[in-house]
Amino acid sequence: MSTTSQWIDIAGPDGSFQAYLAVPHVGKGPAIILLQEIFGVNEHIRAVADQYAADGYVVLVPDLFWRAGAHIELGYDADGWKRAVELMQATDNEHALIDIKATVAVLRARPEVTGKLASVGYCFGGRLSFQTAAAGLVDAAIAYYGGGIQNKLDLADNIKVPLLMHFGGQDSHIPPEAVQKIAERFEDRQDVEIHIYPGAEHGFNCTHRDSYQQRAAAHAHGNSLIFLAENL
Repeated sequence: MSTTSQWIDIAGPDGSFQAYLAVPHVGKGPAIILLQEIFGVNEHIRAVADQYAADGYVVLVPDLFWRAGAHIELGYDADGWKRAVELMQATDNEHALIDIKATVAVLRARPEVTGKLASVGYCFGGRLSFQTAAAGLVDAAIAYYGGGIQNKLDLADNIKVPLLMHFGGQDSHIPPEAVQKIAERFEDRQDVEIHIYPGAEHGFNCTHRDSYQQRAAAHAHGNSLIFLAENL
């Protein structure tokens, strides 16, 4: 299935920034705001956006690091990791949510969008997807190995939409105790799903990383597509 993609401008309260737009071959569909890892809107994240567009969704990926520099793209070597952590630490959480809100408004107004809107985030973006749901900006949310969600559980009661979370069973960045804490907080919520993939490390969905695990990535993507189909 072919898709089309381009960078578009987003006018935010703090200034203009860009976002990567991927549209399915039919030219329309429900919407996804895709939230990046700490490595920027790099080749991998654009490929993920293209995949969701191929699956039938209109996808928009905001460049959340624009204040530090437009179109920052990092790899997964030692230098990339060092710079990525610096950028994450320098990124103000409230600024990121302001940018996400502006991106959601633009996405909902796109003529290609014919249905509801979900957030899908990875790592840093996974936590932001959780917070985006708590802010009431989306109709459903997915978080892949969202680091720090266990420290944001005071927001749980604000989440009124379906939520899906994916975690690796061998995630060296998110301990089992953190996942258990999250699971216990949402154990009474029928619209919250948590999937744990045995043997999978942090970043198991990223084909560009040594931690990529094909089985877990395929399983999680299938679970995500079912979740999106049921809730958008």
